[in-house]
Amino acid sequence: MTIRFGTSGWRAVIADEFTFAGVRSVTSAICSHFEAASSIGDLMVVGYDTRFLGEKFAEECANIISRNAFRVLLCDEPVPTPTISHVIRTKGAICGINFTASHNPPQYNGMKLSTSDGAPALPEITRNVEQIIQATGSTAAPAKHDKAGEVETFAARPGYLEDLAKKIDFEAITRAGGRYAYDPLWGTGRGYLDEILRTHGLEVETIHDWRDVLFGGRSPEPEASHLDELRQVVVSKGCVLGLATDGDSDRFGVIDSNGSFITPNQLIALLFDYLVESRKWDGGAARSVATSHLVDRVAEARGLPVYETPVGFKYIGELINENKIVIGGEESAGLSIKGHYPEKDGILACLLAAEAVAARGASLTDQLQDLYARVGKLESGRIGIRLTPELMQSLGDKLKEDPHEIGGRRVERTNRMDGVKFIFADGSWLLMRPSGTEPVVRIYAESESATDLEVLLEQGHKFLLG
Repeated sequence: MTIRFGTSGWRAVIADEFTFAGVRSVTSAICSHFEAASSIGDLMVVGYDTRFLGEKFAEECANIISRNAFRVLLCDEPVPTPTISHVIRTKGAICGINFTASHNPPQYNGMKLSTSDGAPALPEITRNVEQIIQATGSTAAPAKHDKAGEVETFAARPGYLEDLAKKIDFEAITRAGGRYAYDPLWGTGRGYLDEILRTHGLEVETIHDWRDVLFGGRSPEPEASHLDELRQVVVSKGCVLGLATDGDSDRFGVIDSNGSFITPNQLIALLFDYLVESRKWDGGAARSVATSHLVDRVAEARGLPVYETPVGFKYIGELINENKIVIGGEESAGLSIKGHYPEKDGILACLLAAEAVAARGASLTDQLQDLYARVGKLESGRIGIRLTPELMQSLGDKLKEDPHEIGGRRVERTNRMDGVKFIFADGSWLLMRPSGTEPVVRIYAESESATDLEVLLEQGHKFLLG
């Protein structure tokens, strides 16, 4: 078995590749990697989400870490990935491991590795971990020390919620009042997002508020097609917003009061505009190569820079650490802000949406219409193509092609930062990129009209399979 880290950790199907033996092997390799840097400390944080056997995998991981003479803080309940980041930073840990497959289907589990700054581990670290695994084989290496480290059970929730309370204008949200709906999708956000809103005097209707390791029989991803029940609650109960988070609460989904789904691309641009206006912060915005250029238009209107990154929040996290940006986001519903952790945080994103509505006294739909009036409207979307053996064989060569036009559109420039992105003369664009977590090729596109967007996506499909 070959263990590979993708854009957000190692993920695999439970009982197929994701086994206790695999967990022991990866944990031992992580210990070996950090033993070489032991001068920075000896504390590691271990958490888990609500997936099948998550707590058992986490316990086994903690035991392996302890046998390698590191101290361990083992979270006492399922925890959001951003909460792990908070614990790492406040407790001075050298790394954190969260057992989660995020938004992947329920048969998956995974291990997310974060470094001492709370950010996802960079490729140079995960590559070294992979090399150690290959060198030592598929079983855990024997303990290198006679004395085991201490394993301490730790309550991570209170400190994280206290920290969030300092970063959100809850006075504005409380003053505006109203009812909110929340769908944690059976994941780790339950007892976090709804609790902090209730603590500040808001009424919250929470659905799917129990552990279901099958996540209702689908991926715990807060996309529009998975939020019909939340939409019904928002409309029937007259809610200000419907809020959702994925399995490990690093991704967000938002339903406006009229039942409309606010896409991540829209919310990132809207919150960038709001934060610059309300916080008066210096800095620009960061977005992945797959994310809408609506952010660019907001930045241009406000005279601020934009940083484009490969897909993977670790790259945006570096810019947060360097204090270069007001906000960083990905179209896949990842977001963080200046002064927060260099890790995407779906709970934070939902609370910022609530704050923007309360402070501006306008729905997100109305705020978007105002934004479009100022900077123009863009339509963006994506489709996924399952990787067949034939497509896998031809994909590499296809992505190396450098066409002068696609579907009659002249290619003005080509961006190979991550996958291949064709930017056309009219400002529309098309990106083709293999997923880092699933056997899928994703095609992203953006144009000024919804009709043209559909045409672009179809042209990308034909190009890839032609």
